[in-house]
Amino acid sequence: MEKRIGELEKQVSTPGFWNDPRSAQPVMRELSSLKSDHEIWSSLWTGSSDLVELASLAVEESDDSLSDQLAADLEALVGETSELEFKLQLNGEYDERPAIIYVKQGAGGVDAQDWAEIVFRMYLRWAERSGFKTDVLDMTVGEEAGIKSAAARIDGRYAYGYLRAERGVHRLVRLSPFDADHLRHTSFALVEALPEPEEQEDLRINPDDLRIDTFRASGHGGQNVQKNSSAVRITHEPSGIVVSVQNERSLTQNKEIAMRILHAKLMDVEMQKRAEEQAKLRGEHVSPEWGRQVRSYVLHPYRMVKDHRSGYQTADALNVLDGDLEGLIKAGLDAQPMP
Repeated sequence: MEKRIGELEKQVSTPGFWNDPRSAQPVMRELSSLKSDHEIWSSLWTGSSDLVELASLAVEESDDSLSDQLAADLEALVGETSELEFKLQLNGEYDERPAIIYVKQGAGGVDAQDWAEIVFRMYLRWAERSGFKTDVLDMTVGEEAGIKSAAARIDGRYAYGYLRAERGVHRLVRLSPFDADHLRHTSFALVEALPEPEEQEDLRINPDDLRIDTFRASGHGGQNVQKNSSAVRITHEPSGIVVSVQNERSLTQNKEIAMRILHAKLMDVEMQKRAEEQAKLRGEHVSPEWGRQVRSYVLHPYRMVKDHRSGYQTADALNVLDGDLEGLIKAGLDAQPMP
């Protein structure tokens, strides 16, 4: 780590380094991250060395008065080490980047739209609890309740690393608030977690591959909230990926956001292709399914959230829906193969 910091500092100090800000920014970001990591690990090393020295001194002098303090310091040290050991899993190519979280309603009608909104809010609350910044990029509301789809940028180091295991179908079982007979309904929402692309990303989008349509943004009940066509729909014809954005009042802003989301989706497709190829080379079974059910949230007849990949489950469903996802996210990442 120290060797790499030295190399980057030498690079930063060369004349003309800032002549190309797009190339300079990733270097500065890597340098800042490495310095932060170095400080954390150095502090941990110093703390552990000091603790060993103090414990040895206490044993030599048969001094029992420090035992409680030593035990407390050791517990804190083990906790810090465990957290750092977990972060070592976040070593994928894009894990340190901000993330774009995209939630779309699945089967279930109005209940599914309401469920999609609950899921979207859950991730925003998790980001807030985790100290990440959020920016809602787009939201298409449902006719009666909830949302049809929504996208948000989660800004912070390792945002994508934490969220990459959240992709897939999330299922809810509950008594429907939209059913006059108050019957139990099952609803589905699709979650996509995408790494935010860099401006100078190697992946280039050919403008000739895009079909761009504009239309009027609409609110609840299909009412027009704009007289001019400010919403945009971009179709990447080779892949069939479609991105619609109507959140901003400006067509230019909506087009810029749509291109960012499209870029992220195309990057994600490439990442999945590479992962499948690597798995085949290793002789692993490659599932042809995409967006399969990864987690169930049951609110009736009992309360439980269960992750189907890791087997992790908790009865504290309401707290999970309020953003307490740490246990589920860690278990989901543990269940994934290392990048």
